Amino acid sequence: MAYLGLEARGVEVQCQIAPGMPGFHLVGLPDKAVNESRQRVQAALASLGLALPPKRITINLSPADLPKEGSHYDLPIALALLAAMGVTDAEQLADHVAVGELSLDGRIVSSPGVLLAAIHAAGLDKNLICPAAQGAEARWASGIAILAAPDLVSLLNHLKGTQVLTVPEPGEVTLPSPSVSLDVVTMPLG
Repeated sequence: MAYLGLEARGVEVQCQIAPGMPGFHLVGLPDKAVNESRQRVQAALASLGLALPPKRITINLSPADLPKEGSHYDLPIALALLAAMGVTDAEQLADHVAVGELSLDGRIVSSPGVLLAAIHAAGLDKNLICPAAQGAEARWASGIAILAAPDLVSLLNHLKGTQVLTVPEPGEVTLPSPSVSLDVVTMPLG
């Protein structure tokens, strides 16, 4: 997802692993936070015991002319790379929208815009993969399945069918009680 104010636009994350000089390249107008995804993704995969193949890895964020900002691209980049490496099934991932930042140890941490991503995914009739901490927020967009994973290991095990992630309940809205009184106080002059 690319967020433009309160509008979310879909971004397709494509991965190619090709022979050539080893490298990991991101293309498609990524900002600095998106470019730094390379290090977070590489460290997260290393925490799973996976090494990047010694080949030329190119990640394309399409459409190329739409600016990409934020760390929420970490999870979709990692999933595209894992699919290209044959660790997970690319066809299975095609039915999902994914958002989330990765920590260096493979945890999927909160990132802004999950509710917007869930609403956009519902409009596309796709499911959402998001951080476990934001599963309740994502459930507000009813009608789609939410995979709220705490880390990459749990998500991959769920996708393989060896573990089941719990379905998050929709979050509850509590209105704050008024704490400020705006009564007008008159004071005598003199």
